[in-house]
Amino acid sequence: MAKRLLSHAAVALFWLLHFLPLPLLAALGRGLGRLLLALGKRRRHIAATNLALCFPELDAAAREQRLRAHFEAIGRSLLERSLLWWSRPERLRQLVRVEGEEKIRALIDAGKPVIMLAPHFVGLDAGGVALAMRFDALSIYSTQKNPVFNTLLYRGRKRFGDQKLLSRQEGALATIKAMRAGRPFYYLPDMDFGRRDSIFAPFFGVPAATITGLSRLARAAGATVLFTVTRMLPDGGYVLEIGDPWPDFPTADADADTRRMNEAIEAVVRTMPEQYYWVHRRFKTRPEGEPSFY
Repeated sequence: MAKRLLSHAAVALFWLLHFLPLPLLAALGRGLGRLLLALGKRRRHIAATNLALCFPELDAAAREQRLRAHFEAIGRSLLERSLLWWSRPERLRQLVRVEGEEKIRALIDAGKPVIMLAPHFVGLDAGGVALAMRFDALSIYSTQKNPVFNTLLYRGRKRFGDQKLLSRQEGALATIKAMRAGRPFYYLPDMDFGRRDSIFAPFFGVPAATITGLSRLARAAGATVLFTVTRMLPDGGYVLEIGDPWPDFPTADADADTRRMNEAIEAVVRTMPEQYYWVHRRFKTRPEGEPSFY
């Protein structure tokens, strides 16, 4: 009971944050990020390891600066979720600018299933809310251990429109059916989900266990892939960039398609390296005989 009351109190405090002006909220978020960097020994180690693996050309001081910038971006994204969950739609439209919305509409109007490939950048949730304000979409939802926070996250994802949230256990058939019914799929396949349905595809030159789901789902549903990235802006706010349809995708070679996906993600990460989700153990699963990086 005490833990539940503390959770409710934390949510109430979090709710109050959405009344703050964005510059102040962003400053508080950066401060929170610096605190997390100082106190979060395990996540700091994971992020530092990932940065060393992916940017060996940087010296220790440059990687440390990038690590600090990354945690500041995480802190901002955490506090600014209060805006996503409780701010008025008018404020959210000013907060998140969308570029390329017409590309999704054109495909849906033509009756073509759509997969929005959305890598794990810190602005991911802001892009998801902007999408939900415009389309009845589809995404994958992972249940949280804390029931209070789970309810908060679930309601936040379902706040606008008629959003369909599937668990990872519901499988490909439900996903394909929803896409064919006209729901664009906000798909996040760039985490280490273990060996099942994965290959070791290079990511910054390091073999990374990567699921082949993008290729397989696109082929099964006859879907068009749009590369979708949400950038956190330094002066406040976000921009959701929707790219052009990927040509010649998928192919008959799911492994080659998966390597192509990682190459595309890596190219965008290099444009804003502090905003990629480095606190995830992206290289957790190793080829047989290789020791853990972490």
